[in-house]
Amino acid sequence: MPKKDEKIPIYDKLSDNEKFFTERVGLNTSFDLGVRKLTILDIRVDLYYLNGLCDTSYITQILKNLTAINDNEVDQSKFKEILENRIVNQSVKPVNTLDEAVDQVLSGLIVFLIDGMDTGFVVDVRSYPGRQPEEPDVEKIVRGARDGFVENIIVNTGLIRRRIRDERLRYNMLKIGERSKTDVCLAYIEDVADPGLVDKVKKELKAIDIDGITMADKTIEEFIIKQGYNPYPLVRYTERPDVAANHLLEGHVIIIVDTSPSVIITPTTFFHHVQHAEEYRQAPSVGTFLRWVRFLGIFASIFLLPLWFLYVLEPSLLPKEINYIGPTEKSNIPMVLQIFLADFGLEFLRMAAIHTPTALSTAMGLIAAALIGQIAIDVGLFVPEVILYVAVAGIGTFATPSYELGVANKMVRLVLLIAVAIFKLEGFVVGCTLFIILLASIRSLNTPYLWPFLPFNARAMWEIIIRTTVPGAKLRPSIVHPQNVKKQPS
Repeated sequence: MPKKDEKIPIYDKLSDNEKFFTERVGLNTSFDLGVRKLTILDIRVDLYYLNGLCDTSYITQILKNLTAINDNEVDQSKFKEILENRIVNQSVKPVNTLDEAVDQVLSGLIVFLIDGMDTGFVVDVRSYPGRQPEEPDVEKIVRGARDGFVENIIVNTGLIRRRIRDERLRYNMLKIGERSKTDVCLAYIEDVADPGLVDKVKKELKAIDIDGITMADKTIEEFIIKQGYNPYPLVRYTERPDVAANHLLEGHVIIIVDTSPSVIITPTTFFHHVQHAEEYRQAPSVGTFLRWVRFLGIFASIFLLPLWFLYVLEPSLLPKEINYIGPTEKSNIPMVLQIFLADFGLEFLRMAAIHTPTALSTAMGLIAAALIGQIAIDVGLFVPEVILYVAVAGIGTFATPSYELGVANKMVRLVLLIAVAIFKLEGFVVGCTLFIILLASIRSLNTPYLWPFLPFNARAMWEIIIRTTVPGAKLRPSIVHPQNVKKQPS
């Protein structure tokens, strides 16, 4: 029995090759794996294929051309060259080991093996099942392109290539997973991206040792980032090719995983997760306004509920101008319990909306808002202000562009509520301080998470606060250490 890392060469006898496919790959057992046996110029040729991942029309055309050799050729001395030239396809490569031949067949390519020869040919006739590019549900915009990434890695790389037709755009393909052998592509612009960053990400990818990555990009993230139980996202996901292309031009490295409709952008900071493509599809002033509103929503999703609860517990902290804030009637249920019940109820509704068919989700939302919320107030389960502030905080969570960041912020909000309930003002101050320290201590691929706030970079911070014009943004962000600092050539 060969060792795990030992490569088995192609046998010159087709019967031995067929035996290998039968014993190791499941030929004649798995219905989708097949072999087509041909005789060309009195030489036997076996074609191995996998149903479901191949385009049958391509294979049929190739077979027509190969069988026509019998009518037009008689010289067997150059059979290998004749066969290669008659395979009508843009991608025909030699293969020398059975391990590689099996990997290619299971990836949707076809392999020709020739009797009496220890080499074969791999032909790319893949046609993966999947949907066509369409607008992503989580990154919708009013104006702009409506195409989005799909589950096909070839389509995804093409969507980016269509936007960056630079000869220095590099796609490095790797196979990850001992059993799944999933295609993973590392994308970067050679003279822009930091070579150290590219080498680090490539090294982390090659070091992944696992049976399969059926959860695609999320599994890759957990291997290369080693996030542990930190809830804050250390990479950015996007389903928009224009967003991915823009980050490539800035000097980021992108990881594209087959079967995933999103790509991973590395490295990223906290502020990468609070920006949205809509800001760059509007005028700079409008984009700045949208950004500030979004920042306000994110701030409210974290601090509004704990701050209001603090004022409920310590009414003396309220200025006279807003001393009307706070419940005006007594309740039998502790206020902190009301907040948690309402907040978890909102989370229940979000989960239910995900698992509810679209035709029913709207009706479910109306029932929840009109019946559950109002009846809960009428029976005295909640005071009206709890529903108000929980709803505002929930809307702030939904306004967060990054789903992962929104969930992490919600967890921090609940921790702050517990701190306020136990320690009141001191708990709020200490909790907020620890929250900032936590964010400042996080590093994603050696990138400070709160950059450019900590460490402070005035120019980059200005571009976060204000959506600058494209002609005005002449420099790439220094945090990715680009080789070519200037965006616009002189």
